[in-house]
Amino acid sequence: MGFFDKITRDAGEGAVQSELIHHVSDDELDELLESSDMPVMVDFWAPWCAPCHMITPVLESIARDYDGKALVAKINVDDHQGWASRLGVRGIPTIAIFRGGKPVNQLVGVRSESDLRSALDDHLPTAH
Repeated sequence: MGFFDKITRDAGEGAVQSELIHHVSDDELDELLESSDMPVMVDFWAPWCAPCHMITPVLESIARDYDGKALVAKINVDDHQGWASRLGVRGIPTIAIFRGGKPVNQLVGVRSESDLRSALDDHLPTAH
């Protein structure tokens, strides 16, 4: 069983699940960042946060379109506060982009799909 097979996908009761979005704990995010050679876009969210739910369809679209080029993950800050604390997340949704296991960009609040795609595009490997 590979890492991606064992990631929990339980986002909370009533949450819409996407097969391309990885719902992770702090420990699983550590492992995901260590094992991924692709950029990872992480949504720091909570079930009670209406703007967090508003951005979910955008993240699903990005996860679908960037499949094989980048990973999209969600971490519930009510249940898993380690990474949120490390990054100084003070408002949600916060979208962090990681490359090589390190944070390279952070966007706070609901952003347009084009803003999120542009931020992710900035950290995709370039073709030689």
